[in-house]
Amino acid sequence: MKKVIPVLIAIVLIIVVGAVGFGAKLVEKYSYSKERADLEEYFDVQGSDDVPIILQDERIEEHAKLWDGVCYFDLATVHKYFNDRFYEDKKEKLLIYALPDAIVSTSVGASSLTVGGDAEERDYVIARYEGDTLYIAADFVKEYANFSYDLYTEPNHMQVYTEWNERQVATIKKNTQVRYQGGIKSDILTDVSKGDRVVVLEEMETWTKVKTEDAFIGYVENKRLEDQTTETPTPVTDYEEPEYASNTRDHKINLAWHAIAGAAGNETLTDMMAPTKNVNVIAPTWFSLCTDQGDFVSLASADYVSKAHDMGLEVWAVIDNFNGGEVDTYEVLAGTSTRQSLIDRLIAEALEYDLDGINVDFENISLDAGEPFVEFIRELSIPCREHGIVLSVDNYVPMGYTDHYNRKEQGIVADYVVIMGYDEHYAGSAEAGSVASIDFVEKGIADTVAQVPAEKVINAIPFYTRIWELQGTQLSSQAVGMGLAQQFIADHDITTVWDETACQNYGECQSGDSYYQVWLEDAESIGVKLNIMDKYGIAGVAEWRLGFETADIWDVIEGYMNR
Repeated sequence: MKKVIPVLIAIVLIIVVGAVGFGAKLVEKYSYSKERADLEEYFDVQGSDDVPIILQDERIEEHAKLWDGVCYFDLATVHKYFNDRFYEDKKEKLLIYALPDAIVSTSVGASSLTVGGDAEERDYVIARYEGDTLYIAADFVKEYANFSYDLYTEPNHMQVYTEWNERQVATIKKNTQVRYQGGIKSDILTDVSKGDRVVVLEEMETWTKVKTEDAFIGYVENKRLEDQTTETPTPVTDYEEPEYASNTRDHKINLAWHAIAGAAGNETLTDMMAPTKNVNVIAPTWFSLCTDQGDFVSLASADYVSKAHDMGLEVWAVIDNFNGGEVDTYEVLAGTSTRQSLIDRLIAEALEYDLDGINVDFENISLDAGEPFVEFIRELSIPCREHGIVLSVDNYVPMGYTDHYNRKEQGIVADYVVIMGYDEHYAGSAEAGSVASIDFVEKGIADTVAQVPAEKVINAIPFYTRIWELQGTQLSSQAVGMGLAQQFIADHDITTVWDETACQNYGECQSGDSYYQVWLEDAESIGVKLNIMDKYGIAGVAEWRLGFETADIWDVIEGYMNR
């Protein structure tokens, strides 16, 4: 027996130790972790002035800055989420915002601003640079956009709302922790107390993804939640979008461009208008940029305007940037001083010559000039609106590489957006083809009315075609008016056939070493284009250019205008 007792004691001790070890493992397995997450790492705080942004219910890649107790967004973030109408003048270090009737301007680094020339003050620096990046105070952005934000520290982060949709909420039933992931071993993000409200983001079997009132997004156990319900937050409506009043007409527009290369061209108005029917707007090519300071050559004529008015025509003078590469459009438009100088002189000319409108025809705008161009249109619209001057803007048929023309914004601030519904194939094209096939024309209209109200859209049709010549592997073309194109067909004894794809009469021939192709613009092709324009209910038609047409075209256009 004496020998058995030690053995029993040893066995009991082994069992006890095993039980203790097993119990410890059970405790470890089922006990809640007390480890706390590194919150700066969780929010991705990148410095003492860095402020991660929670937009709605998720953290976005953009961050704000906190300087002198003021939150700032970089300009790209402002454009993406709040309002893309803020304009940075990098040359003169200005922040500009164009209202319908005034320009808001502040120097970067200042707490003062002007609104239409009247001085105002803010109790913070409105805009400032960090390196080359412009930041705008969130409170200033709020003056021009509806959103709310709350700033939190330790660590820095901010909650931003731009939408106030219906959401699920619940109440914390008992003091607990919000964890990084669903599970008792996950690190603690923050503590929540009984009675706290949380937004319910996703329900699972035993855990729920929630967002706390101070914008921590994590998980709590389902048993810690009660009183789940649906609520709709009260939206922020401090900012009211102003109306950019339009000076559109209550009738269809029929605009004919009158190409004038010198003063003598003004004397041709009567002859040019003689064969036309139902034209109600003449657009002489009078103004052309000539220096990087915003100067332009003017061929304006008071006699021309008077004569046009006597004919019942409105005069919308054209300003273009066709200068053979001698003028840098970016340089003209990017600086506020040069941009304003150009606008002031344009308006002065319009008032001096009693113009009814200004037609902006800036082409081949580089990507970097896109924002300055749109800002130019915004700012030009202000005095045009004040003086009742129609502002129309010419655009290529929408393609991916012309998105920077921002037709949507043009459609808000300008009176008419004109589609130049031609040059599908042009002088530098790699292959021969139509100047304006019907699919090309319809796509241009459809894509534009998707961004611009139809009553502001004018589609321009070509009064010209291209005669394509292939010699060996060398392709060339020349643009000719309708009459010369038909003469070429007759001279070369070409029989044309209707091309159902292009909706144009097509002809071809071999003459010596040259192979010729022609897609004609004529009464038939123009008629189909006008039918498409009817389909979309747009504001009217424009023609490039007066004098290139044949007389029968006007009967077709007259039918469109009278429908």
